[in-house]
Amino acid sequence: MAMMRYAEALNAALREEMQADPTVFLFGEDIGRYGGVFKVTKGLREEFGDLRVRDTPISEQALTAMAVTAAMTGTRPVLEIMYADFVPLTLDALVNQASIYEYIWNGQVTMPFVMRTQGGGGSGAGAQHSKSLDAMLAHIPGLKVVAPATPADAKGLLKAAIRDPGPVIVLEHKLLYNMRDEVPDDVVVPIGKAVVRREGTDVSLFATSKMVHEALAAAERLAGDGVSAEVVDLRSLRPLDLEAVVASVAKTHHAVVVNEGWRFCGYAAELSATIMDHAFDELDAPVARVTLPDMPIPYAETLESAMLPSAETIRRAALDTVR
Repeated sequence: MAMMRYAEALNAALREEMQADPTVFLFGEDIGRYGGVFKVTKGLREEFGDLRVRDTPISEQALTAMAVTAAMTGTRPVLEIMYADFVPLTLDALVNQASIYEYIWNGQVTMPFVMRTQGGGGSGAGAQHSKSLDAMLAHIPGLKVVAPATPADAKGLLKAAIRDPGPVIVLEHKLLYNMRDEVPDDVVVPIGKAVVRREGTDVSLFATSKMVHEALAAAERLAGDGVSAEVVDLRSLRPLDLEAVVASVAKTHHAVVVNEGWRFCGYAAELSATIMDHAFDELDAPVARVTLPDMPIPYAETLESAMLPSAETIRRAALDTVR
């Protein structure tokens, strides 16, 4: 077990899977000579060469179509989209090709294709570089979507994504790349399995990615209020670990869903409805949602900070739910 930054854990996952499987190759904007804008691919071009770590022009739409074609012809491409804000440019290849080809070809075609991208606010990157488009991607049947919150999960989920026979979107968060923690040498995290980060008995806080850490901070504050909060890191948005969600609600009888996406038609709305569908009889109060308001993310630091879900907004939602 080694101490690693989140970015280093992703780099280790890519290196190990490329060493193990010669069909794995990387491509994207500035991932080769520059090592990626967040340095996730640092050193890999020098180790594996230009054919397996390829710099490309800026054309997210063309790159995703290339990944689809490469996956269909027997390789395992890992595409980096520099900012999640530009994922809408890739939707034709994702919605009309990657997600459906195995279905319409009756299993004769597989799609072992990984798209890595990063999103989220809090860095002053403005309205064009701070979005969380989790709901847009999780909405598409045929795609798996994961969002690691720790360095160990970053490595383990990326390794699982590369080995998966279908298309997997790995959503990273720009404010987690420098987070350091212990990472097991041989970690592989199964897609579709949640984990309880903190046990509790009064309210369940469901979160992914950076919101897991805000939920943990909220749980600490709630302990001071006399409320025992359980924090569940979903890790995988789709497929969802429904069994873990229902088990936690059955234990606490109160639920707060935390998501950095927008509120209207967002992932928090879907998860809230899912809890109502499958655990309504266990609830002692309506499911609460903590999300972004429905507006662009401001550039000004004070406005951006006020808009993003925080430990305090999660705490207040939990108190409103249990009292």
